[in-house]
Amino acid sequence: MDETQELETVFEQLKKDLDEGNLQEFRETFLDMHTYEQGQFYQSLTEAQRLIVYSYLSPKEVGDMFDVIEEDNEYMKDYLSEMRLSYAAEMLSEMFTDNAVDLLSTLDKREVAKYLSLMNAEDAAELRVMLHYEDDTAGSIMATEYVSIVANQTVRSAMYVLKQEAKTAETIYYIYVVDQENHLVGVISLRDLIINDDDMMIADVMSERVISVHVGDDQEDIAQTFRDYDFLALPVTDYEDHLLGIVTVDDIIDVIDEEAASDYSGLAGVNVEEISENPIKAAGKRLPWLITLLFLGMATASLISHYEVLVSEASILAVFISLITGTAGNAGTQSLAVAVRRLAMNDDKENSFFATVIGEVLTGIVTGAITGLTIFAIVAVWKGNPILGFVIGMAMMCAITVANLAGSLIPMLMDKLGFDPAVASGPFITTLSDLTSVLIYFNIASLFMSYFIGS
Repeated sequence: MDETQELETVFEQLKKDLDEGNLQEFRETFLDMHTYEQGQFYQSLTEAQRLIVYSYLSPKEVGDMFDVIEEDNEYMKDYLSEMRLSYAAEMLSEMFTDNAVDLLSTLDKREVAKYLSLMNAEDAAELRVMLHYEDDTAGSIMATEYVSIVANQTVRSAMYVLKQEAKTAETIYYIYVVDQENHLVGVISLRDLIINDDDMMIADVMSERVISVHVGDDQEDIAQTFRDYDFLALPVTDYEDHLLGIVTVDDIIDVIDEEAASDYSGLAGVNVEEISENPIKAAGKRLPWLITLLFLGMATASLISHYEVLVSEASILAVFISLITGTAGNAGTQSLAVAVRRLAMNDDKENSFFATVIGEVLTGIVTGAITGLTIFAIVAVWKGNPILGFVIGMAMMCAITVANLAGSLIPMLMDKLGFDPAVASGPFITTLSDLTSVLIYFNIASLFMSYFIGS
């Protein structure tokens, strides 16, 4: 029996214990599971079964499980609403603050106020502060459960503080050193605490060079810092360097997943999170882009219609329209993907705008020239007309160069204007490339019409 089958067997037994009222057996098996497995089991239950779970588990035990359930789960509001108000409020106060804030931020203000009013004053005040931070910033994803010590204490006393606070801290691998006004002045790792003599002063063993993030920093920039330094957690400070909280690597994994989904949605011109939605809602989210692109596509159709006389005189030109537009669109999409990745990696800060433009033009010319020479040879042999091959090859090279440049410059421009460069979606670049490549193709063809009229 593999692990998945074994887990399904455990789930079935737990459901049976719920249905038969076997409280002790249920608690022993359930609490022995990993919190992720608890969350998976909980989400597989019916409402009636979940109501029994609330009577079998304490708010703290349910809160631990809710810490690992994705806050964007579409049923989270339903889960909260089916609990008793006091039970739900206590459960929220037992969760890590960042997770509780994520969950509360999905509710309307009246519901949030209702839950906060039932919590103890300290927890409620902390959550109110956290709820005011802007979305997608360090403040919105930080946790306030961390361990801090002061510099003028010994390693022995620091270990005592760590043992006292470890149970509620989100991570204990880094211990942050603060002064009397809670300014961040240093950091020490758990390993350093263990290997140093008990009588050593924290000031002598701590590192004063602390990498921190500001409470208003964008979560994507914070993810980049985690990537660069391989940290498990980063301290979050305000403008005066007061320690406010920490961002942990598990939150950053969620951020990376969220940003990747956002970028892919932009590149595809569709919300990739809609897979669980009904067809009507999914269609409603896709239609705006499709209608916009439809009108842009009509511009391409109008342009082709403008050259209708040219096509009627040399019908062979119509054969290669889709070949040129399709290849240029593919080149533009490739360039777009690289540009978005470059911006995400902040590589654009290392190179000037002019250098980037020159690089993309050269890349477009090289790829376009090779592609153009290839199609020139194919068409010249296939149709026995080198001039036609030259026209197709030259149009291909120019269209790819322009598409390559557009695919790079448009996201760069959007980034400069403060918009997410990923919204310069692949379908948009492809449709724009169709328009420009048709214009290039027919203008070049018109210069050589006498060589293939009647073809």
